[in-house]
Amino acid sequence: MEEIALEATGLSKHYRRTRALDNCTVRVPVGRVSALVGPNGAGKTTLMSLACGLRTPTAGEVSVLGQRPDNKGMPDGVAFLSQDKPLYRGFNVSEMLHAASKLNSDFDEDRARRLVADADVPLKAKVKTLSGGQRTRVALAIALGRRPRLIILDEPLADLDPLARKQVMQTLMSDVAEFGTTVVMSSHVLADLEEVCDHLVLLASGHVQLCDEVENLLDNHRLAVGPGIEGEPPFPRESIVEASRTRRETTLLLRQSTDDGPPDWDISSPSLEELVLAYMRTKEAAK
Repeated sequence: MEEIALEATGLSKHYRRTRALDNCTVRVPVGRVSALVGPNGAGKTTLMSLACGLRTPTAGEVSVLGQRPDNKGMPDGVAFLSQDKPLYRGFNVSEMLHAASKLNSDFDEDRARRLVADADVPLKAKVKTLSGGQRTRVALAIALGRRPRLIILDEPLADLDPLARKQVMQTLMSDVAEFGTTVVMSSHVLADLEEVCDHLVLLASGHVQLCDEVENLLDNHRLAVGPGIEGEPPFPRESIVEASRTRRETTLLLRQSTDDGPPDWDISSPSLEELVLAYMRTKEAAK
């Protein structure tokens, strides 16, 4: 039976009149690199916070590595890097790594120091003097120094330049390859995620729109481009995720696993970015 790293069933989190998550079901198997995507306010940070025990659900259940999170601390084997990347501003980098080793009994300080050195961050530099990208590299080194089985990352690429984003992703992929770490990562940088992620969770308005292996999702969708038409396209209405039209052509994202279609239509497999954006635009249009 496949081991599950993160599982949510009927999970809801409400804040007064706001439904941050509503009846969500999510399964991320062990060993996956899962992209958690969706527009601002979709519920991504709330889902991660519930998985780490930083918030309690209004309804439903969530488990990580077979454990139910609570307010007594991070579940065993889990590391979380929040979007604000909290570090002690008055410490220098070396002191920050030493503090992490004292706060975490199984912390691998040597590995954390190697990751910081690889990022060319001076150990004697004060945290408050570091750039946003340097803070990200230090915070990631501390998270990976815990040797987690599951690492949850909230927008780790947000304040990085393109080169630094690639370096961070290489660091993560090295950890996945060496230790089999499961990664759940939210990001708006879809192009970077497409290169490395093999699993996708798409949230919109607190609901799960997609949750599956990337390969399965791409195999079960097609991009159809045909002539500009009025009226209904020549495909079953229930198969159409999104339709866009110009005077010259019509473009559809379809739920279908074959290349079947009328002869004047070009049928191809979508990219992950095309798939995600189509679902996001559809949800926005439905508001």
